Amino acid sequence: MIITLVGYMGSGKSHVAKVLSQKLQLKIIDLDREISLKNKMTIPEIFAKKGEIYFRKQERETLHALLNTYSAGILSLGGGTPCFYDNMETINQSTESFFLRASVGTLVTRLSPQMDKRPLIAHLNPEDLPEFIAKHLFERNVYYSKAKFTITTDGKAPEQVADEIWALV
Repeated sequence: MIITLVGYMGSGKSHVAKVLSQKLQLKIIDLDREISLKNKMTIPEIFAKKGEIYFRKQERETLHALLNTYSAGILSLGGGTPCFYDNMETINQSTESFFLRASVGTLVTRLSPQMDKRPLIAHLNPEDLPEFIAKHLFERNVYYSKAKFTITTDGKAPEQVADEIWALV
């Protein structure tokens, strides 16, 4: 079984994936890491040098390749992955998908210290972050909500979220 974690950046996907991996003894399959290895560049470098369209094509190709390669694991995706092409439908056909939902306030708290490391928000002034996240979430929630399960992560430790996922699978 592959468990896929979807949600906005800062929703806890990477942290929850680590906990689930240990708890279930499953490999973490990190889509962004695989794209970086394939391109020999970090995700911010890919965005800067090749652009978002190139990145999204790489993302789709790599997603399909990983789903054809692995039969079990914890698949951790970038926040935009479900929102392009038919990615969310592909994810739901091949995996148990979980939307890790977090409020704008939680996301601002988590993302503020790392704005310079996140390509989509690196250009923003900190005071513009809440409005940007709110708008982006409004646009992306339609895709995230297609996941088979939704778990709210506000005020929860990654271990609590992992326990909720474990109970559902």
